[in-house]
Amino acid sequence: MPQQHLGALAAHLSHWLRRLMPPGPRLDTLTAGLESGFTGRRDPVTAETCRELETFCQRTARHLELHFDPDGAAPPDEQPPGWPAPDPAAIRRRGAGVTAVQRQDDGTCVLRIDSLEPVSVALPYLEAAFALARDATSVVLDLRANGGGDPGTVAAIAGRLLGETTRPLSEVVYRDRRRQWWPRVTEAHLTQDVTVLVSGRTYSSAEALAYHLQARDRVTVIGERTPGTADHVTPVRLTPQVLGLLPEATVIDAVTGTNWEQTGVGPRS
Repeated sequence: MPQQHLGALAAHLSHWLRRLMPPGPRLDTLTAGLESGFTGRRDPVTAETCRELETFCQRTARHLELHFDPDGAAPPDEQPPGWPAPDPAAIRRRGAGVTAVQRQDDGTCVLRIDSLEPVSVALPYLEAAFALARDATSVVLDLRANGGGDPGTVAAIAGRLLGETTRPLSEVVYRDRRRQWWPRVTEAHLTQDVTVLVSGRTYSSAEALAYHLQARDRVTVIGERTPGTADHVTPVRLTPQVLGLLPEATVIDAVTGTNWEQTGVGPRS
């Protein structure tokens, strides 16, 4: 059913967050704030009022997004639909996110990876990139334009840089279950010094990769601090005009016991 006013949209969003997010202080803070701050608001739902609502929510859940389409006509979701199936041919056309592999004069190999595509498709491209880096004097992993993607691809890249490990990378906590992610270890892992480049555009699972590697003292992180989006999100159509990316789980690093939510990932002081 279309939500005509901001207060109704906020109430509908609060309802969905209670369905999706793990119980705890963050959920309580977010839903209480929505109810106290937006109940009774009769403003029409527009791009501007969606942005106001999104900005409020991101004080607690940085990865929550609201996308407004004035011409939207699809019915609201009654159940979380999940992410649409990826197009393997399209992923292959863009090299599965491996944008460049460059060997510099001093022997440093720069690997630029701009997205973390589904590991089932991305793995051959990652293997080729890391094979070209095998005899480099050092490695630079450029994640400055990486908007995130598949946690399985995070595990694959981490395994190629960490080598043998007896600890998982992380535990992902959902409302009704938990899932561990382990490095996808290979014999051909790299042992050189590794620098990871990050920026304000390094997002979501790309932040996870930088964070997990830094927490294990495997890399030196250089660049602008990342946005701090540590939740896993899922798409939910809240109204015909508003598509939400809503938190359904949070990531806990196995070494630090916490994550990068709100604080981001950047150079150590």
